[in-house]
Amino acid sequence: MTALQTFLTTPFLGTSAWLWLVFITIVIALLVLDLGVLHRQDREIEMRESLLLYSGYFSVGVLFGVWVWHELGAQSAMEFYTGFLVEQSLSMDNVFVMAMIFGFFAIPRRYQHRVLFWGILGVVVLRAIMIGVGAALVQNFEWVLYVFGAFLLFTGVKMALSREDSHPDLASNPALRFVCRHLRVTDGLHGARFFVRLAPPGQSRTLRYATPLFLALVLIELADLVFAVDSVPAIFAITQDPFIVYTSNIFAILGLRSLYFALAALMHRFVYLKYALALVLIFIGCKIFYHGLIGKVPALLSLGVTMGLLVGGVVVSLFRTRGESSRETAPGTTSGTAEAVPSLHGGENTAQAGGSSSERVESNDSQTRKTV
Repeated sequence: MTALQTFLTTPFLGTSAWLWLVFITIVIALLVLDLGVLHRQDREIEMRESLLLYSGYFSVGVLFGVWVWHELGAQSAMEFYTGFLVEQSLSMDNVFVMAMIFGFFAIPRRYQHRVLFWGILGVVVLRAIMIGVGAALVQNFEWVLYVFGAFLLFTGVKMALSREDSHPDLASNPALRFVCRHLRVTDGLHGARFFVRLAPPGQSRTLRYATPLFLALVLIELADLVFAVDSVPAIFAITQDPFIVYTSNIFAILGLRSLYFALAALMHRFVYLKYALALVLIFIGCKIFYHGLIGKVPALLSLGVTMGLLVGGVVVSLFRTRGESSRETAPGTTSGTAEAVPSLHGGENTAQAGGSSSERVESNDSQTRKTV
């Protein structure tokens, strides 16, 4: 019993192990409830269900912040809520990218939740690695915070001055080319399966093939990694406590994934949110230099400014676009049940043709680009 108590109270990254165990238990319970109970069967998630799911995840995040307040104090709780809000806001653009990826591969809506769910597991691991590295750098090299601050200022100004969002050319994405070059890939979906075993023409032995559903998962994980380059420094600019940084990140991502099906249909209306996010990044970047030169900005003031900027951006956007109709389907996605996808391999099904994967991908770039 004494050994167990010693283990639970042993600090891990500056926080008692039992606090980490509580957090991990909550996340595992939410994931099991989501996929194992609420979405055991693949089906379309409508806007109402998406909003209800998000409300549930958001409520759990808020209650977790209350628990942080009770265990670690008001300062930590304010930092958690600020990080929770900033991470959700900075991930908004990721929703648009995910919609483009689903549209590129023509993934039906009933399979999209499965991709997003398994994508969460990858995010949990990737964010843990990035935050662990970031915490080690900040702890051993304090000047790294000023690098983060300068990066956030640069990113915020760049975002504010950019007029239009560029549409990535997914057909030329290096990660997609790499996967197609090293894996056999089918042209069509095979239900909700990421991999299938098929026999090439004239052969009785089956081979393992990846499906477009797996390619969509790879690109979504890559997009999460790219967006983390902005969000992780932003959270470290708010607090250097790894527990607060990681928990606020994960709860925000869990909620955003559930909100995807409602948010993707309304992203065209958040035209001024980009400028609000730019101001948030600039504010957080300035906080770092203010803290180094003058003193620390109160956590409650930081939370109030961040929330005010984001709410203002959303309200102004919705007001200015109030005459536009909502979209039932996310941009570029299909709400039907068809399982045909754009050919990635020059028109010949990879599951039936035995040629080089790289040749098949490169031979039909012009056709796949039409889908973006």
